[in-house]
Amino acid sequence: MAALGLCRAFGALLLSAGPRRVRPPPLPSGPQPWLPGPVSAPAACRGLGGSAPRCTTDPLWKCRAKYTVRPVGMKKTGGRDHTGRVRVRGIGGGHKRRYRMIDFQRLRYEEGAPPEPFTEKVISVRYDPCRSANIALVAGGNRKRWIIATENMQPGNSITNSPHISRMAVSASEGDAYPLGALPVGTLICNLESHPGKGAQYIRAAGTCGVLLRKVNGTAIVQLPSKRHMQVLETCVATVGRVSNVDHNKRVIGKAGRNRWLGKRPHTGLWHRKGGWAGRKIKPLPPMKSYVNLPRVKAVE
Repeated sequence: MAALGLCRAFGALLLSAGPRRVRPPPLPSGPQPWLPGPVSAPAACRGLGGSAPRCTTDPLWKCRAKYTVRPVGMKKTGGRDHTGRVRVRGIGGGHKRRYRMIDFQRLRYEEGAPPEPFTEKVISVRYDPCRSANIALVAGGNRKRWIIATENMQPGNSITNSPHISRMAVSASEGDAYPLGALPVGTLICNLESHPGKGAQYIRAAGTCGVLLRKVNGTAIVQLPSKRHMQVLETCVATVGRVSNVDHNKRVIGKAGRNRWLGKRPHTGLWHRKGGWAGRKIKPLPPMKSYVNLPRVKAVE
């Protein structure tokens, strides 16, 4: 009787414990035919609902190796970095945007084409949600591309892109791209390069323009919209004219909701005391910024 009671007690314990969980066999380490690369066994069994931070700043439009004129989808960061922490508290929400890949290098030749001057035709000029200036779709040869539009650029216009620097200054039209050494002194320019072939990095905002002041020993001195002078090589390419959307600084927001459409969150409403940083400063202009590596003159002993 005692043995029968012990058997019944052990059976009740086994039934109350529930079904045993069976761990799946570990996957072999190394490349698998259904996975993109080698995966370790612990990582392969990890669930999808973990607490690891996910990359919210995955720039899919920057990882594209092939250029396209079609709009590319973008992900909003919400002011957070790759760890998921908030870095900028004034960013979040807003209307959905799609990125249009702008070609900032005007002297980009087609594959197999010689480095000769070529012309392109403006197909359309439109608004771009990712920048303050308007953009233009131009076509030439067997390709199309987006560029920053100038002030008076209209569909149907023809623009010239030339790498040559002649002895006489050219009479360029608005929207043409030339090296600084080929333009006359006093020309209004935009989309300026800091190094030859690097692409436009300066004077790209709406309504801005620079002035070609002078040329000295194979270099050019340009006055930026901030009144600061910059020295670059005369082979750096710039666009003739002023950037489009001149009245961008005159727009009226009108209400707080319009800022939310643009992806701007409310800022603090606390009163801050104005210290010495506030107000106008009367100070000299900063020194000229030079991108030219001029050789140093050694002292003669």
